[in-house]
Formats: sequence, structure tokens, C-alpha cells
Amino acid sequence: MESLTKTRIWTYRVAFLAFVLISWELASGRIASEFFISRPSAIAEQFFAWVMSGTIFYHGAITLLQAVGGFLLGSVIGMCFGVWLGRAQLVAEVLDPFIMMFYSLPKVALAPLFVLWFGIGIDMKIYLTATIVFFLVFLNTYTGVRAVSREQVAILRLMGATERHVLFKVVLPSAITWVFTGLRLSVPYALIGSIVGELIASNRGLGYLLANSAGQFDTTGVFAALIGIMIMAFFLNATVKLLEIKSMPWRETNSSREMSI
Repeated sequence: MESLTKTRIWTYRVAFLAFVLISWELASGRIASEFFISRPSAIAEQFFAWVMSGTIFYHGAITLLQAVGGFLLGSVIGMCFGVWLGRAQLVAEVLDPFIMMFYSLPKVALAPLFVLWFGIGIDMKIYLTATIVFFLVFLNTYTGVRAVSREQVAILRLMGATERHVLFKVVLPSAITWVFTGLRLSVPYALIGSIVGELIASNRGLGYLLANSAGQFDTTGVFAALIGIMIMAFFLNATVKLLEIKSMPWRETNSSREMSI
């Protein structure tokens, strides 16, 4: 029954996508100018040309390197700070207003400052991406650590457990769900950080490909670059989800009930 439901869902998805693409193709040049919305067939042709020439792979590899590098750096630092402040109540209360101030700041607004500090190379995009990812992972990890049952911790301490035992036997296993929530939320933002950095200052990457096409008023190229970004986002999300299933196999049975939007 469950497999039948999944088949039906995928059928509806394919039908919806086909409807959108056919409607778009028919509307282009008739209802709206092709200059503004292009055509799916032209976009597919442009994307295939980039694939055959290797353009999409070269620029995609740069964006992927920056996104993954920033994601890993921001995630590791965010998890470490989240666990530390989650266990250090006094320090957390002292730093709370400052953390909230930085969190409320649009991180992409830091891009010009990062250009001044780190130049326009790959390092700048990695640091910008890491800054964006850090807060999402940190706040989710911190919330997960603070949500750990105090009774479990107290019982473990009565049994003579050290802080290290409490951390690895209770705190981290209890907070892992929150950690992966932060990681999943961070994937699109990691790409945003990488792309924004490329839009501001770069001569390579999918963001550069996007900006270059826009600068030439090439709507087809813009949509083709966006398709490359969406494909990359899909595979990054799938990778994080696979890691989550491997780390928490007991949640696999509930994954079908989770919202995917």
C-alpha cells in the first residue's frame, strides 16, 4: 500500500512538471516575450551544451568546493559552540544578547566586508558560507543540548558519571536530532553563501555563470545556471539526509511523514 502511494505521488509530480514545462513552452513568444522567460527547450539545449563542453562541471566544481568547505567549517564550529554553551549556562546567558544581535544581521550584508578582509578568492566564499551556516547549526545544537532531560543527567551523576560520560552518553545522543535539523536547514544557505560571494566578486563558479549570462541579457543562460544550482542543492540535501538515516536508523520509518518543503 505504501509503495502504491509513493508511485502515485511520483506520477503526480511528473505530471505536474510536464504540465508546467509544456505550458511554459506554449506561453513563450505568445503570452510573454521569449526574451524575458526563454523556453524550456532552449534552456535544455543551453544546459546540454555546457555539459558537453565541460563548462557546467568546471564552474559547478568551484561552487561545490566553496559550499561544502563553508558548510563543514560552519557546521563543526557551530556544533562545538552549541554543545559548549548548552552546558555552560552562565556563559550562555552572558553571550545571549550578542549572539542574537549577530544572528539577526543579514549575513549576506557581510560580503563586502569579507571581500576587504579576504580578497575575492575561494577563501572569502568559504568564510562567508561558514558564517551563514554557523548560526543555524549552533542554534539548533544549543537548543537540543538545553532540551536534554535533567533527570537523566542527575541519575547519571548519582552513578558517578563524569562530565565526559554525561556528554557522550546522554547529551550528544539526545541532541543529535536537533543537530541534523540544523544541518538540513543549512544546506540551501551554504549554496546561497557561495553563490552570493560569486555574484559579488568572482570569475568562476555557477554564480559567475549566472551573473555573466544576466550581464549579456541572456535569459536562457540564466535559467540554465539556475538549473545547475538546483541540481547541486538536490544532491547536497540527499547527502545530508542519507547521513541522517545512517546516524539515526530508527528515524527512517518516520521519514515519510516529514514535510519536504
